Amino acid sequence: MVTVGENRHYVCDESEIGDPGDRVIADVRGQEIAVFNIDGGYHAVANYCPHQAGPLCEGELRGEMETGDDGWEWRYVDIKKNITCPWHAWKFDVTTGRNINDDHYAVPTYDVVVDGGNVYISF
Repeated sequence: MVTVGENRHYVCDESEIGDPGDRVIADVRGQEIAVFNIDGGYHAVANYCPHQAGPLCEGELRGEMETGDDGWEWRYVDIKKNITCPWHAWKFDVTTGRNINDDHYAVPTYDVVVDGGNVYISF
């Protein structure tokens, strides 16, 4: 790990997460943090499920179902931004850190900065 500035930490080269849905899990100051490419933007969350400390970011990344304007029609949104913990299937929105089924649960999120082709998180 390379530390750049007091709060900025190197994660990877941008080419490692160049395609939507790609992710890199890195150890940053003793904590595993994943950076995801979600629809061309980068989002970072802790690789930790609050349910039983499972490796959240090793799970499957999926889209979501949403209702149409009429409240009756359902459609699948293919922007894959929901991560499912591989241990007990708890689901979190990578862009917000919130559990998609219960607002009482969330995982930490981090700011992502891309500079000169390098991806950093800050905290």
